Amino acid sequence: MAALLIAGTTSDAGKSVVTTGLCRALARRGLTVAPYKAQNMSNNSMVVPLENGGYGEIGRAQWIQAAAARAVPEVAMNPVLLKPGGDRRSHVIRMGLPDGEVSSRDFVDGRRRLAEAAFAAFDDLVSRYDIVLAEGAGSPAEINLRASDYVNMGLAQHGQVPTVVVGDIDRGGWFAASYGTLALLDDADQQLIKGFIANKFRGDVSLLQPGLDDLQRRTGRPTFGVLPWHPDLWLDSEDSLDLDGRRSRTGGAKVVAVVRLPRISNLTDVDALGVEPDLDVRFVADAARIAEADLVVVPGTRATLADLQWMRDRGLDRAVIEHARSGRPVLGICGGCQILGQTIADPDGIEGSVGAAVDGLGLLDLDTVFGAAKTLRLHEPAGYEIHHGTVTGTGRDGWVDGRSGAVVGTMVHGVMEDDGVRAAYLTDALGVRSAASFPAARERRLDLLGDLVDEHLDVDALLALAADS
Repeated sequence: MAALLIAGTTSDAGKSVVTTGLCRALARRGLTVAPYKAQNMSNNSMVVPLENGGYGEIGRAQWIQAAAARAVPEVAMNPVLLKPGGDRRSHVIRMGLPDGEVSSRDFVDGRRRLAEAAFAAFDDLVSRYDIVLAEGAGSPAEINLRASDYVNMGLAQHGQVPTVVVGDIDRGGWFAASYGTLALLDDADQQLIKGFIANKFRGDVSLLQPGLDDLQRRTGRPTFGVLPWHPDLWLDSEDSLDLDGRRSRTGGAKVVAVVRLPRISNLTDVDALGVEPDLDVRFVADAARIAEADLVVVPGTRATLADLQWMRDRGLDRAVIEHARSGRPVLGICGGCQILGQTIADPDGIEGSVGAAVDGLGLLDLDTVFGAAKTLRLHEPAGYEIHHGTVTGTGRDGWVDGRSGAVVGTMVHGVMEDDGVRAAYLTDALGVRSAASFPAARERRLDLLGDLVDEHLDVDALLALAADS
């Protein structure tokens, strides 16, 4: 077996970045590489084919890591996906398919029933690939959850997997966070921690060296490298922690305002707009920012009704309606498409509470009814559907589910990643000529990340660690 676990001092410390970069770096060496994350908690997911037909879901981060590894994405790469439906409950996706719910009250016990599937998927990948690069979740030092953990040190103990701890040095406190993560673990778990990686460093790395030497002296463990901060490492994210970092830095003439819904999902839908040099993509949460925009995007959401009420509480509904009435374009994607419609009904309480149909913004002739059945499918030339709601109206025309003047709604995520679709839409909506290829931009990002990992991390030492597992 060859496997390595990339853990982190915190969420958003750089686990996904390091794992993705290692996937590309090791794939370049001719190895077959499988990314893996036992459990994600994220509303940002991707549709993949199931072995026996049909489709399933995995976290978007594992999908992009598979692309970096030049591997075919599959549900074993993310066997458990928790999709938050509110502050206290999450919908469970096990091996790609819905598997009930878990709440904060039964979170520990609820996770125990999922560990078996996660370990079986890990063992399966290990048997088929040269190396499995596992990504942890949050921090391995969440000692209140250790008894039922199967994502961090629970996974490491299952496979005796060597583990490296990544921390975001740009936030400050990296030495303390690295040392403290190790110190909080019990002896058996500490034995599997083999060293550290610093992420997002700005400046002369030689200034760190005395501290790196002292950290090794105190812990007996080396730092395997220091990744520099780089403005172009905008990867498909699994959560919304880095929304501000996703803003386009092109300074384009046309402003795209993406409504920053509290339960935003599949936020990568707007990544393709962010590569266009004549667009400036901004996530906004106030009416004034919408008024300034040339294009407003209402993105996907895991809680359509709750986020619609959130918009109303802040006057964002009126701002979007006014934007549309002025003849300027609005694009609604999945839950955003449903919000732009006439009515939304949830008779079975799929989103949490049963009640009468709620009025949408009334900008599209569409009606939504939530039900237990879930739609999962891939689209050509690009895009995918993940939703519970059944939308009825005028019928789909290509990728468009509803259109009224400059207002367009679609239930298809990722459709803007197709260069032809995006070019036609931007010309029609904004009079902007597309000047970028999104697939090519994604490959450049992955290659850049692979280059940075090769240059700044001791890849040979990490590979030797994995080989000894």
